[in-house]
Amino acid sequence: MSKVIVIGGGPAGMMAAIAASDKHEVILLEKNEKLGKKLFITGKGRCNITNAKEISEFFNYIPGNPYFLYSALYTYTNEDTIKFFEDLGVKLKVERGDRVFPTSDKSSDIIGAFQRELERRKIKVLLNSSVKKMIYENNKIKAVFLSNDKIINGDYFILCTGGMSYPRTGSTGEGLSFAKELGHNIVTPRPSLIPITSSEDWIKDLQGLSLKNVELSIVDSKGKSLFKDFGEMLFTHFGISGPLVLSASGVVRENLKLKAVIDLKPALGFDELDKRVQSDFAKYSNKDFRNSLDELLPKKLIDVVVRLSEIDEDKKVNLITREERKNLVKLLKNFTLSITGVRPIEEAIVTSGGIDTKEIDPSTMQSKVIENLYFAGEVIDVDAYTGGYNIQIALSTGFLAGSRVGE
Repeated sequence: MSKVIVIGGGPAGMMAAIAASDKHEVILLEKNEKLGKKLFITGKGRCNITNAKEISEFFNYIPGNPYFLYSALYTYTNEDTIKFFEDLGVKLKVERGDRVFPTSDKSSDIIGAFQRELERRKIKVLLNSSVKKMIYENNKIKAVFLSNDKIINGDYFILCTGGMSYPRTGSTGEGLSFAKELGHNIVTPRPSLIPITSSEDWIKDLQGLSLKNVELSIVDSKGKSLFKDFGEMLFTHFGISGPLVLSASGVVRENLKLKAVIDLKPALGFDELDKRVQSDFAKYSNKDFRNSLDELLPKKLIDVVVRLSEIDEDKKVNLITREERKNLVKLLKNFTLSITGVRPIEEAIVTSGGIDTKEIDPSTMQSKVIENLYFAGEVIDVDAYTGGYNIQIALSTGFLAGSRVGE
């Protein structure tokens, strides 16, 4: 029986090892003291394992090389993921946005299910086993050299070492270095699903403010919209974060002059919002302007909106002109921040970039450069929005690599 060495004990690596064990002897190498260290903290520890949307819809949520993943996602679908964990005794639930979580809200239940299946299949798991070097010749890997000076020989190798985000969980990019040394092209890693930074001095005044049901657009210097979606976001001391912002971050580039435009009242058109403001102004006609917005906006946002509206905060509401009111409505529909970039890649949820998909067979995940090497998960140049899509990509590519290895 041939021997498969899987490098990396995240979701992609564990699934690759399980799939490969049907036909091969499998050794799973993990540099950390336990499996699934990054998986443990995903979804704020709740583990958004996949998404319940139709698999055909997934491609709309994958900005990074979606069609490379066609075979992987259709070979091992979200339905397969749900069945896999439910068969292992993990009860699942579907929440807003079709996100799928364990009913217990504990990522440890997902990792525990993986571990039970690895044990049942008698897969040898070596923890604290960091690969330092790959030994290869004639376009074929012979063995891996570990940090403890052990050499592990194998017939086939599946690289599942993740990207460069959350390095404290072990994702430090060494897999990309291995692949580059073996002759692969590496698309420069960039942070994805990461908070956005802005230059406004008033942003710190909004720190901690969470907004629900707002619309966020990212527009370029010519006014072209690069991203638009609806959901939740959060102001921070450096800019903006939250689910909506993390998804938007994929279009942000340091060298582009971009703006984040927030529609604070997307359920109302301009004229409808104008009527709402007129109604509030009529109700508070004898109050100062700064005291007239309590029913319209969160308290923390009022001072900033008043300042940006350029209406005197002490002006009586019944003295506000039609033009001033219209400008206020425009501000509420186009609350704008100047984007300076994103936070460091170490803070990203996932990494965009990685091993060039042109050098990987999408039907098997096999390298086109090294004949007995396969890839799975975040080490590949693929990434998706939040919502369970990235973990599903890891599981799908892991299953495909493991089930097709050696064919």
